[in-house]
Amino acid sequence: MTSYDAIVIGSGISGGWAAKELCEHGLQTLLLERGRPVEHLKDYPTATKNPWDFPHRGQPPLKTLEDNPVVARCYAFGEATQHFFVKDKEHPYLQEKPFDWIRGYQVGGKSLLWARQTQRWSPFEFEGPARDGFAVPWPIGYKDLSPWYSHVERFAGISGNKDNLPQLPDGEFLPPWEMNCAEKYISEKIMQRYPDRPVIIGRCAHLTRPQPIHLEQGRGQCQARNLCERGCPYGGYFNANSTTIPWAQRTGKLTLKPFSVVHSILYDGSKGRASGVRVIDTNTKEVTEYRARIIFVNAACLNTNLILLNSQSGRFPHGLGNDNGLLGHYIAFHNYRGNITAQFDGFPNGYYYGRRPTEVFIPSFRNLRKDEGLGFRRGYMSYFSASRPALLQNEGATGIGGAWKDSITEPGLWRIDMGMQGETIPKFENHVRLSPDLKDAWGIPQLVTSIAYDDNDDRMAADFVKQGSEMLAAAGCTNISGFNNHQNPGLDIHEMGGVRMGKDPGTSLLNEWNQLHACKNVFVTDGACMTSTGNQNPSITFMALTARAANYAVEQLKKQNL
Repeated sequence: MTSYDAIVIGSGISGGWAAKELCEHGLQTLLLERGRPVEHLKDYPTATKNPWDFPHRGQPPLKTLEDNPVVARCYAFGEATQHFFVKDKEHPYLQEKPFDWIRGYQVGGKSLLWARQTQRWSPFEFEGPARDGFAVPWPIGYKDLSPWYSHVERFAGISGNKDNLPQLPDGEFLPPWEMNCAEKYISEKIMQRYPDRPVIIGRCAHLTRPQPIHLEQGRGQCQARNLCERGCPYGGYFNANSTTIPWAQRTGKLTLKPFSVVHSILYDGSKGRASGVRVIDTNTKEVTEYRARIIFVNAACLNTNLILLNSQSGRFPHGLGNDNGLLGHYIAFHNYRGNITAQFDGFPNGYYYGRRPTEVFIPSFRNLRKDEGLGFRRGYMSYFSASRPALLQNEGATGIGGAWKDSITEPGLWRIDMGMQGETIPKFENHVRLSPDLKDAWGIPQLVTSIAYDDNDDRMAADFVKQGSEMLAAAGCTNISGFNNHQNPGLDIHEMGGVRMGKDPGTSLLNEWNQLHACKNVFVTDGACMTSTGNQNPSITFMALTARAANYAVEQLKKQNL
């Protein structure tokens, strides 16, 4: 039986960070990935293809859509990217309530596919549960995580402005992207009408001006192609494949094993600690066990819950660390149900160049410091962009002949698209559990998802539609149309919780260092660890939590406390 200092389960955004930090500190680390290997540059087969190079010009054929009703709803799924997505029939799960589970099983995980928006949490996010009473208090605050945000930002490369906003702390930024002329005008008008609603350019994990650390990684400047989900041949955006995993490999301390489905974590009752993991070969179904002193579980939120629930023993008959029966409960996500479209008639001679990889953001301004009696709990941030589709696309017209072809090269009026990202409230009934009878192809119980939006979420979406429409009207936009898209949870791809952090072992699973209360050598630092969801995009927080926990684990190993 092979032994390591550390085992990391999952090679995505957080797992890659765990491997990097542990290997840099000299730990022999096993990185397990259930999917196939994907090597930076070598395994990006569509990265430089033109639309006409695809048989269906980038659109999935009807049979693919029919076979994949869940994953086909993802914004990034298409003919150029489908090889990085889990297909519905290959990895089934049970939807007790409609839930669109978007997954990427390969080395790098969904870090190849993420939307790359990176906002730090503010103190308001960390203090919200204790202040408003909607979840257990966070065991850490912004000051605890701030230096680790800086740590991961410098390495990953984050573009943005220093905006000096209490609800959206500044970070270690590369030069920001620019708003186009219409966005600048709309932003100025919104802030004139609503002085308490700052409008900023988005912050994203793209190298606008690579620093020496990024050049050392072999990465180059973002080319504003916005084809990121294919894998970037320039290394212009952050993913595990181009950054953290190669960085860990160069230490000589990393063993990377793809095609390794983790069945469960092994528990040694005589020592009161986890001893290793049981792994099933994806292709041969051969079972192997690996030992380690510490284990990081970073399989992505729902799979992390699944692994822990399936890690049963005499000490933990209902899942590893699950003394309080809360494992798998309090799953939350982000509210994306509100949408607004509008038209802007100004700047007829204005245009833009490239495909900027971020949008214009309006940080949270609802229920920020207290409950304002708005009829819903917590708040949301908003984002919008202005573009000029082809003239006939604006008019919905079709045609034929040279004159028609010439006309579609002319830009039409400005189109404004606005959306929301709101905080949902963790609830006990929003949960995942193991199926008692259905198993997957590797003999592991299938996951049952019982997760739903609620009235609070729809009241929040209604407020966004009202406020967003009023802001766009104040900026001179016309033909404003707002609506609730009623999308399923999961499609936000921001699922969090189930193994939440907290001070009290009676109401949480993890302590302030992301250790299981009842099994201190197991750490969870992906979305599963989140006590609440906040308004901000979560990935940069997962990275910071992981780096913090990994460095703590190394310290504790040196002190022989683990």
